[in-house]
Amino acid sequence: MSSEKEAEAAAAEGSGFVGDLYNEITSSPINIALFVAILVLLYKIIKGRQDDGDNDAVVKIDPPIPKMKKQDMTLQQLRKFDGTQEDGRVLCAINGRIFDVTKGKRFYGPGGPYSSFAGHDASRALAMFQTDLVKEEYDDLSDLNSHQMESVKEWELQLADKYDVVGRLLKPGEEPTNYSEDEDENDDKEKSKDD
Repeated sequence: MSSEKEAEAAAAEGSGFVGDLYNEITSSPINIALFVAILVLLYKIIKGRQDDGDNDAVVKIDPPIPKMKKQDMTLQQLRKFDGTQEDGRVLCAINGRIFDVTKGKRFYGPGGPYSSFAGHDASRALAMFQTDLVKEEYDDLSDLNSHQMESVKEWELQLADKYDVVGRLLKPGEEPTNYSEDEDENDDKEKSKDD
């Protein structure tokens, strides 16, 4: 009899961790279901990684568009740059300066939270913290108080730090400045010094 007990003890020790794990998994229907769920998830993770390696071309990254030549614009000219054109360029004016905000297209482009600013003068909307206050005609901002104008200037500085200045927003009847290529290069040099 002692040899039978010794054989059972040896068998129990031989199964060790794997045996205990098997017994624990099969001891309850819930444990079996959880084990199967873990196996399915592992399969999906491994299969997903293999699929990702095969489909690298699925991710489409838009190539950067060339820098825009410096130019002043009327409000009507600015409206063309709302992100819906073929090149997708987005411009926005603040406090008389026009910014190329194309690299922030997910914010300023179609469907973005600030899409109402695209192709418009956003000064009043930013001064009042209301995105729906973008006007369709030229806005001289003369009725804004000093606190609101200070807010506009702060927004202007923030955009100047992140985005290229394209030119000035022209008042009705105002003539555009003729910018030379040297002025564009000087602007690039000044920006690189600030960075």
